[in-house]
Amino acid sequence: MKLLLDMSLEELTEELVSLGLPKYKSKQIYGWLMRGVDFDGMTDIDKKTRSLLKERYIAVPMSIQTKLISKDKTQKYLFRLYDGNVIEGVLMKYKYGNTLCVSTQIGCRMGCKFCASTLNGLVRNLTAGEILSQIITVNKENGGTAEKREITNVVLMGSGEPLDNFDNVIKFLQQVNSKDGLNISYRNISLSTCGLVPEMKRFADMAMPVNLTISLHSPIDERRKEIMPIANKYSIKEIIDAAKYYFEKTKRRVIFEYTLIEGKNDTRQDAEILAKTLKGFSNHLNLIRLNPVSERNLRATKNDKAQEFLTILQELNVSATIRRQMGVDINGACGQLRNTYLKNENA
Repeated sequence: MKLLLDMSLEELTEELVSLGLPKYKSKQIYGWLMRGVDFDGMTDIDKKTRSLLKERYIAVPMSIQTKLISKDKTQKYLFRLYDGNVIEGVLMKYKYGNTLCVSTQIGCRMGCKFCASTLNGLVRNLTAGEILSQIITVNKENGGTAEKREITNVVLMGSGEPLDNFDNVIKFLQQVNSKDGLNISYRNISLSTCGLVPEMKRFADMAMPVNLTISLHSPIDERRKEIMPIANKYSIKEIIDAAKYYFEKTKRRVIFEYTLIEGKNDTRQDAEILAKTLKGFSNHLNLIRLNPVSERNLRATKNDKAQEFLTILQELNVSATIRRQMGVDINGACGQLRNTYLKNENA
């Protein structure tokens, strides 16, 4: 069965017309979809049409199985998809608005050593509609509508490598930005990548002013290879060149993520090489304290040393901050999302 959320309003209109339905119904149905309403709740659609659609399509591809709330009010969601698979998302509340971290794949095949999402490998890609449905579902759960959203910002930083699911992610971005739907500005969306260079350049050529975030985690190729397998394919120079290309095409400042790992990337030498690496274009560095992942034998840099690392960078004129930790107690922080629920159920 097809997911209606995989379709734009224009595509939905064509689909319904092919079934002999009038064009005006598509806008009504699309409005319900943006509110997370299943066929039975589409009260201005006649029963005959609803029955016809239920036989052929899925309107709501996921439901909330579990919701956890952190001490800092961060909300972690476990979504059950229509096919039984499970993904996670995290809602973080800030003074400027509410940010939802969404997944783009079920699992991940990138193999980064500090990340829980990749422990069980890649199950499958999410479709554009499944990515979009995470936002619609959490928006509805928090009392939002398409016209008055509770979700103001979106980060593609959950399970999966977004650029490894390129076509579905691009369609999702177009849909979530559409004035026919949720109308979330590209400037309020961040996409995180571990550094797939050809896809970064391809994305840059599309000139969507999305905030590009790059997981760097070491300024030295050989050390980066120890924690990020993708470093065996693309060098730091190639990644920096692609980042500069993205900035030139979009005029958007590039964000670099740098997880501080004791004994791996937190020395003065690392900071000095990092400062040289990031020179020459507009960027910002987010330092992240390593969050615990029980299966990984890595330790976080101690707080005082993390602050010292930041001070060195700032003295070298690097725009940098230490990211606030949120949702650690519910395994909802950076690097902690995982696919354990499926594993536990199938054990």
